[in-house]
Amino acid sequence: MALPRSAAAAFVRTSFRTPQRLASSSQSLTRAISRPQFIARTRQPTFTATRSLTNSSSSDSKLYDFQQIQKLSSSPSKEKVLIDVREPSEYTAGYIPTAINLPIKSQPDALFLPAEEFLDRFGFEKPQAEQEVVFYCRSGVRSQAAASLARQVGYKQVSEYRGSWMDWEKNGGQGAKP
Repeated sequence: MALPRSAAAAFVRTSFRTPQRLASSSQSLTRAISRPQFIARTRQPTFTATRSLTNSSSSDSKLYDFQQIQKLSSSPSKEKVLIDVREPSEYTAGYIPTAINLPIKSQPDALFLPAEEFLDRFGFEKPQAEQEVVFYCRSGVRSQAAASLARQVGYKQVSEYRGSWMDWEKNGGQGAKP
């Protein structure tokens, strides 16, 4: 613990005077050093983190199952866009036919981009706000995040394939490769 500069200077000045003053000065210095210091602390607000068992995006999204995705994949429509939000390495290993790749983890701003910049970055047209966007990923977690982002951007028809790629493979869905 550092001494205040004035206390140290006073000790040095008085210690050279007399041995008796030295003893009393050292005792008072010892008391000053060993005296507990009370520091006033301001109260900081505390926050308790809580997790809800419900997710608002689940009630806002239309949910697709395997048969519905299989039908969408085999009969594509201009009104609906199937979007794989996994990373490019996952996408190239296999994807649901007709799906486009928008990697949500590495490109979270994708849906916020202007149409021209989106086209430059991804090589295909940005889904239109009036189209239904159907998101899937590997297990359903990233697709939920993508659905939430799509609603923030202004998409009204936001859907999810919660089973995602794992469900597609489990049910014998045929994967495509680029």
